[in-house]
Amino acid sequence: MTVFIQLTGGKGMTFRSTVFVALPNQESRWLGHFLLPGIFDGEHYFQIEAISPGRVRFIHGEKFSGILVALAKSKLEGETKSGLIAMNQALKIQAEAT
Repeated sequence: MTVFIQLTGGKGMTFRSTVFVALPNQESRWLGHFLLPGIFDGEHYFQIEAISPGRVRFIHGEKFSGILVALAKSKLEGETKSGLIAMNQALKIQAEAT
């Protein structure tokens, strides 16, 4: 899968990732690497849980690993986290409008 990310005001970045879970209406999970595996890896997932008829809970998570993660910690906890929260809020608005 090809992924494009761009933080607010930042330069975009495209990378290839490997999808290892694809369960329709349940879960998507993929793993991407920066340069080579083990340098900066990001495992991302979306999960959908039924709450009640016509209602679901959307869960978005990520796990980062690799030798450069410690160097990027402040960016991950700041800009990256803010960007993902904004993405989830926009998705919520779009989903609830349909």
